[in-house]
Amino acid sequence: MPSAPAPTVVDRPDQDETVAPDLPWIVLVWNDPINLMSYVTFVLQKLFGYSLEKATSLMLDVHQKGRAVVSNGTREKAELDVFRLHEHGLWATMQRDDA
Repeated sequence: MPSAPAPTVVDRPDQDETVAPDLPWIVLVWNDPINLMSYVTFVLQKLFGYSLEKATSLMLDVHQKGRAVVSNGTREKAELDVFRLHEHGLWATMQRDDA
């Protein structure tokens, strides 16, 4: 006669364990010696739907300060935004927003 399987002991997670939320990610566009300021403004309008004034302000930050935060959100969104900026020839990176 076959014996019944032995019960399995399952460890339950502590109720005090918390998972840190995925902090928002930011996408930075960096200054480069190749792209014209008008082109950077055009790309920011095209990809992010910014007004001419907002895109121009961000482009001036890139030009004068060396970089500008152009978008934020989840890691997946930031990765997509960086990819799209690279497709348009802009130098872009992403990082966690520690602010």
